[in-house]
Amino acid sequence: MYQHVFWPDDCVRLNPAEGVTIFATEAERMTLTVMDYEPGTVLPEHSHPHEQMGYMVEGEAEFVIDGTPHHVVAGQLWRLPGGVPHQVKVGPQRMRVIECFCPPREDFRG
Repeated sequence: MYQHVFWPDDCVRLNPAEGVTIFATEAERMTLTVMDYEPGTVLPEHSHPHEQMGYMVEGEAEFVIDGTPHHVVAGQLWRLPGGVPHQVKVGPQRMRVIECFCPPREDFRG
């Protein structure tokens, strides 16, 4: 049965890197995630074919997007076309972001 309303703990839980916890769910054409990062976590530069949009709920970080650094704080949003290299360097506080990927991320299915 399709679950319409649920909690992050009901989602697939992933720990793809030290200091990173992802709660992921998907619909037919997108993946939605809630991502928690420990202070000082560095997500190495990577890229993927998925479009990506996000919103920072709490914390701050330096996003390096296609070689350009951006200081991102709670309340800001971002969007990245597929294939763009990016890196995240979390600041001194815990960071929580909500991100959407299209098409769905097979690697976030658990």
